[in-house]
Amino acid sequence: MAPAPDPGPSATAVAGGIASLAVWRLLAVAAPHLAALAIMVQTEADFGARTCFALAWGILNFLFITLLRRPALSGALSLTLVVVLVLLSRLKHDVVQMTANFVDLMVIDRDTAAFLFTIFPNLRWSVISAALVTIPLMYALWWLDPFRIRRLPALTCKLTCLAALVGYSFAWPDEAWRGYYDDGYLSKFARSGVTAVSDFINYGFMESDAVATGHLKVPLVDSCHPAGRRPNIIMVHDESSFDIREARGIKVPPGYGSHFKSFDGKARKFLAESNGGPSWFTEYNVLAGLSSRSFGRFSYFVTRIASGRVERGLPLALRRCGYQTVSLYPAYGAFMGARGFQTTTGIQRFYDAHDLGARDVEPDSFFYDKALQLISAQAPGTPLFAFVYLAANHFPWETRFRPDLMPFWRKPGNDPSVDEYLRRQAMSAEHYAAFIAGLKKKFADQPFLIVRYGDHQPEFSPHILDPELDEAGIGKKLMNYDPRYYATYYAIDAVNFEPVKSPAVMDTIDAAYLPLVIQEAAGIPLDPSFEEQKSIMLRCNGLFYDCGNGAEARRFNRLLIDAGMIKGL
Repeated sequence: MAPAPDPGPSATAVAGGIASLAVWRLLAVAAPHLAALAIMVQTEADFGARTCFALAWGILNFLFITLLRRPALSGALSLTLVVVLVLLSRLKHDVVQMTANFVDLMVIDRDTAAFLFTIFPNLRWSVISAALVTIPLMYALWWLDPFRIRRLPALTCKLTCLAALVGYSFAWPDEAWRGYYDDGYLSKFARSGVTAVSDFINYGFMESDAVATGHLKVPLVDSCHPAGRRPNIIMVHDESSFDIREARGIKVPPGYGSHFKSFDGKARKFLAESNGGPSWFTEYNVLAGLSSRSFGRFSYFVTRIASGRVERGLPLALRRCGYQTVSLYPAYGAFMGARGFQTTTGIQRFYDAHDLGARDVEPDSFFYDKALQLISAQAPGTPLFAFVYLAANHFPWETRFRPDLMPFWRKPGNDPSVDEYLRRQAMSAEHYAAFIAGLKKKFADQPFLIVRYGDHQPEFSPHILDPELDEAGIGKKLMNYDPRYYATYYAIDAVNFEPVKSPAVMDTIDAAYLPLVIQEAAGIPLDPSFEEQKSIMLRCNGLFYDCGNGAEARRFNRLLIDAGMIKGL
């Protein structure tokens, strides 16, 4: 008997399968938006930030829909970009205490990628693994998505969201200090895109006059003839150090304050251009002799932008006078483009943490010992400029750094972080005294000029200077460059050398003038650019960018551009 014919799947089963597939396809469209909503609630702090998040989310989605016409795949791609941005922003905040913004994309370079892959060696494999998972998933969404949206309406919606974001960003511009908050990743990134592009269109990366009266002569290689013996010059970057007695009610150990005094017994002030973290602002100041504030919203990336472009500074001026120039750097050279920037300003030998054999954060004595070794290897009769960049007093101060050092330290009785900060300052003073003793012992017949400076105040300083202010009040003072938040110290010392007296060695100077002060104290003839800057310094009584509300700095930048010392800015 012949078998009965197979009736096939029932109509009910077919309908159920179709309904199930439809549900999965709808979920594929809805899931990215629901996930984005959850991210917005978790990461955006207020109505304005959430509004910008929603507009940025709309821009991403409608952009991909315009290209692909598939809403499910467009949502997934948008979500992927948002998640990547959040992760990278949190990573950046962990490293440099600031979230990602649009300028990170504008100045992205190989050094930044190399730095990330160096400090996070597993990151490369994480990226590859994520790609291997994401690509098949995107293909599945391409196949599952039943919807097709016309490109013109999608483009119209994208432009509408973009116009709304631009309008909102100009009406209520985001305050730059909020970049230090660990939240609002997408909203801050989106709003920074509007302001960054606007600023770049208006004046490029750096402010400068369109035309400047006068011009600078290009310094001749053989035009430097010092009157006396050229001293070895050592410039010491004293991490996060300032005289904490500026804050009321802080208890300090006996003898505190002597570390901030120069050879003549004077305590001098150094007005940095950052507070709490970005040491590279001051690195730019003291090597290039210029203001990071000229870069406006791009100032956070000043060393990366200046690399290969700002060919002017203290090391180049000293090389013209026969100096060899070296730098001892406590991090990887790719960090914020440090190696490229420093070599552009005239550093011939750049030793980063890897070159020096540094393991994590090293005490100041580690770098001083390395400096003594380099001086010992220096050719006789050739003066040396050494930039010694210290890091032991870097945050966090909640943990005890190298408890084996200074075991008999007694806490003065402040907040634990402040007491740890004071302990590290005491360590710095002790190691510096040992360094000076080493110079006197090992190089009894060689002259040395040593100049130290505090690169910025610690991140807690505003809270002890103005304990009654909230974050918004402190943020406004930071944005207005209240000098109480930016004043540290600079000190001049000497071994077998008498620093030259000069009107440029003022009681208070802007950070950009330190290269000028060093050359004057060392008796080094100034090149035409530093001669011009000296006249600005004397005319403005130690102020640089704040003199004429930036007018002097803009004019000087134009002179340097016309002289070929600044290129491509």
